[in-house]
Amino acid sequence: MRAPWNGAARVLNGKATAAALKAELKERVAALRERGVTPGLGTVLVGEDPGSVKYVAGKHADCAEVGILSIRADLPATATQGEVEAAVDGLNADAACTGYIVQLPLPAGVDTNAILERVDPDKDADGLHPTNLGRLVLRASGPIDSPLPCTPRGCIELMERHGIDLAGRNVCVVGRGVTVGRSIGLLLGRKDVNATVDICHTGTTDLAEHVRRADVVISAAGSPGIITPEMVAPGAVVLDVGVSRVVDPATGKGRIAGDVADGVDEVASWLSPNPGGVGPMTRALLLANVVETAERSL
Repeated sequence: MRAPWNGAARVLNGKATAAALKAELKERVAALRERGVTPGLGTVLVGEDPGSVKYVAGKHADCAEVGILSIRADLPATATQGEVEAAVDGLNADAACTGYIVQLPLPAGVDTNAILERVDPDKDADGLHPTNLGRLVLRASGPIDSPLPCTPRGCIELMERHGIDLAGRNVCVVGRGVTVGRSIGLLLGRKDVNATVDICHTGTTDLAEHVRRADVVISAAGSPGIITPEMVAPGAVVLDVGVSRVVDPATGKGRIAGDVADGVDEVASWLSPNPGGVGPMTRALLLANVVETAERSL
């Protein structure tokens, strides 16, 4: 599948691609408004974790950019199980809310699984509700009329919008988290994508051999530098999705690190940066889920 490759990797620019996608969504939102429908994105934020606060603020900034209504349910860190459930029930019942997310992590003492399963599947903006994942399992071909997992969909969209055809490609996914590793194979294996998927993780025996066979490597292990240049076949496409926080022992300062080590850009044909690659696509595809749910309501 791979042609000989002797150059530096081209960049899978998630920021530019997400900007183009949001411009398209803005037009679709305007068309919906003309028909009397305004998509609304809700968020449930419990506590004041700095990362969560920043992430939720970014979501609402994205909404303002494309014309989606913002709906917030902010609770203190002391909120009880019942109070969080009441916030979820409120958004389930709110006709102005087309889709919403429950920001994780939730405080200790709150049953996260019970909260997530309480979300109305039709309003599951993340596309990770058990009902929606079940539909994805059952529908390997034909249309899917429910929200899709944002990050896996963002990975595929990023490659397709850069002209990378995944049909017939061997894809090695490294990671087994629900957000990416356990769900992306369901999308890649659908007949409209038609890739062959190898799901690996940090406990895989001879991980390097699995990665070396792949035309496309999607690493979401959250293990800094786990994908090294020696593991990657020349000309492979590499997406760095893993996120870790590492501390420089010399300065004591923290920074975000991806799964892909230095030097992979000299072997791969395409490489998504981290940050600036799949992250912006995830945010844009969450908006897409909200807009598509509103369109289906018509």
